[in-house]
Amino acid sequence: MKLIVGLGNPGKEYAGTRHNVGFDLVDALATAHKIKVDQRIAGIRALLGRGTIAGESVLLVKPQTFMNLSGEAVSALIRREAVPLSDLLVVSDDIHLPVGKLRLRSKGSSGGQNGLKSIATSLATQEWARVRIGVGEPPPGLQIDWVLGRFGKADQKLVEEMMIVAMGAVEVWLADGIETAMNRFNGDASP
Repeated sequence: MKLIVGLGNPGKEYAGTRHNVGFDLVDALATAHKIKVDQRIAGIRALLGRGTIAGESVLLVKPQTFMNLSGEAVSALIRREAVPLSDLLVVSDDIHLPVGKLRLRSKGSSGGQNGLKSIATSLATQEWARVRIGVGEPPPGLQIDWVLGRFGKADQKLVEEMMIVAMGAVEVWLADGIETAMNRFNGDASP
């Protein structure tokens, strides 16, 4: 079983914000592969959906903690489902990437992204794959307002196009692994 975790904040007021592109990708994958992400497990604060993508059994996950506590749900699921870290993929926003760009990594630092930081702390390692989706750089001193804000019309179109590319990247990760996905999608993987 592969675990695909999209990061975001729960609640309607955060839907469509830059910080929730991880949730958006999980939703896009769920729709494309007819997986309902509406299951709950006692003691784990997350919405879950089980299904098959690219011939692999997957568990799609949307933690229902706020971003800064994402690690609680992820570490609990890793333990409960006995998923090796090599089968974990986390999707997050990245203010250091331009809108419409993505970057896959097999491991690495949080880059200041609090959800990734929480997961790294909870798992006591940074040795897991991630997809970072660019949301653009905020104006100085406005990072919180930026990530909790919504995309403008032109940027929204770029993000929607990038979601298609990002879905392909996830499917390549599932079928062929992170190195192949990185080689294929890093660089100029713009729509």
